[in-house]
Amino acid sequence: MSNRRKKANSERRSDHEALLPVADDEEHHEKSDLRGDWGNIAILFFLYLLQGIPIGLSSAIPMLLQNRGASYSQQAEFSFAHWPFSLKLLWAPIVDSLFWKRFGRRKSWLIPTQYLIGLFMLILSLHVDRWLGAEPGANGHAGDHTLNIPLLTGIFFMLNFLAATQDIAVDGWALTMLKRCNVAHASTCNSVGQTAGYFLGYVAFMALESAEFCNSYLRPVPSDEGLVNLSGYLWFWGLVFLVTTTLVALFKREANPTAERGHEEHLELDIKQTYRLLVDIMRMKPILLLVAILLTAKAGFAACDAVTSLKLIDAGVPKDKLALLVVPLVPLQIILPLAISKYTTGGRPMEVYLKAIPYRIGLTIAAAGIVWITPAIVRNHHVPYYYYLLLLTNYGLYQIALYSMFVAVMAFFARISDPAVGGTYMTLLNTLSNLGGNWPSTVVLWLVDRLTWKQCSNAPSNDCSDSALKDVCTEAGGQCGITIDGYYIEIVICLLYGIAWYRWGSRKIRHLQEMPLKAWRVARKAPRVHDS
Repeated sequence: MSNRRKKANSERRSDHEALLPVADDEEHHEKSDLRGDWGNIAILFFLYLLQGIPIGLSSAIPMLLQNRGASYSQQAEFSFAHWPFSLKLLWAPIVDSLFWKRFGRRKSWLIPTQYLIGLFMLILSLHVDRWLGAEPGANGHAGDHTLNIPLLTGIFFMLNFLAATQDIAVDGWALTMLKRCNVAHASTCNSVGQTAGYFLGYVAFMALESAEFCNSYLRPVPSDEGLVNLSGYLWFWGLVFLVTTTLVALFKREANPTAERGHEEHLELDIKQTYRLLVDIMRMKPILLLVAILLTAKAGFAACDAVTSLKLIDAGVPKDKLALLVVPLVPLQIILPLAISKYTTGGRPMEVYLKAIPYRIGLTIAAAGIVWITPAIVRNHHVPYYYYLLLLTNYGLYQIALYSMFVAVMAFFARISDPAVGGTYMTLLNTLSNLGGNWPSTVVLWLVDRLTWKQCSNAPSNDCSDSALKDVCTEAGGQCGITIDGYYIEIVICLLYGIAWYRWGSRKIRHLQEMPLKAWRVARKAPRVHDS
């Protein structure tokens, strides 16, 4: 449960998009033959791993901000840093259409993008501690400097923008780097590689940055600091990006797709044609209804996904221990999509999606209950083992419900996408799905403070509504305590919304699922040509 932010991020950033096979009216299966493609699979895995590093680091920042006294409004502001993966459709046609043929269609974007990520990390490493408010003071609030949330948001927005651009290039390259019969393995490289990168950028960093974790498990002589800090970690990965990108640029040639490797004909569109195609798809009546579903489906889980882990940190649960809860569930995250996929391969994959929603709603209520009892269990940052077991159980069950919805909707996208323009079609649907998870998270983070009622312990008329009133309370020897927590108000609102949406959405989803595939096809006039 501590990593619900991770899974929310995963929904809005991972996509696995153009890599899924697109179903036509007739199913076609081709036996995989990995001879000659093992090296390509290794390269794709590593490129997706690099992509996960900045995403993981971006997810670690809210944890650091919470320890430095950031408000939930500031957390909402920083959440915009995660939006590029939900907006990349806006520039994906440019990445797909403009390139230097001699250097390579995908390398023309991949190489400069990864160089820029490396340079951003090196520059960020020189200033990030100051922008984070230096080291937290004894009271857990910012130290010598104030938090510079706008600058942090802008920098990490650019990092994720570059990572999203790299994702577009790698997804496209995967379709031609591998033989046609092996393209399905690219989605595995995407899933496992990006998860590994996220793990290194988020979980590994949070553990190595924690003095408590390092003193307990990694060194014999205790210290007041962890083995790494954010500045040093960014510097290391910045160098890794620069070195490995140079190696790919020099030694990996981008070959043109060939019929001998099983690459099929498809529509090649220029920028203008691609944007026109997107407009044509968006004007289709089934798509308009699907857009309404995708943009509203996840709002009922937003309070749990975006706020729960931050509330646990407020209650005294160490942030590094929350991050490490994901470790025992890594095998589950790998096996779940494979196990669920056998139930989503038929003509009604969204039945799995609908069945998972009530369980996810129930687990949201359970998560709020755990937050409620946490202050009574966690004292002086001492967390009993049975509490971690409770968190792990709830989080593991939540993963099953979440992955069921994720795999089901991806299977539905693959089924309805027009094969001739499958990449553009899938990218559009995934972008809308990810955006449907991003905007509710930003909204609920922004509203937490505004829905929370506080009161000064020695001045009931002081509602501690701004920093000046908080200072007045503190200087008078009082403390600002919460009388009504906006988190629980949001949980109730999301619960009621989720139940109402389920009643409406179930009928609409089943209606769309029963529509014939031809209803999802878009009229086209462009000629079929080979990629070049």
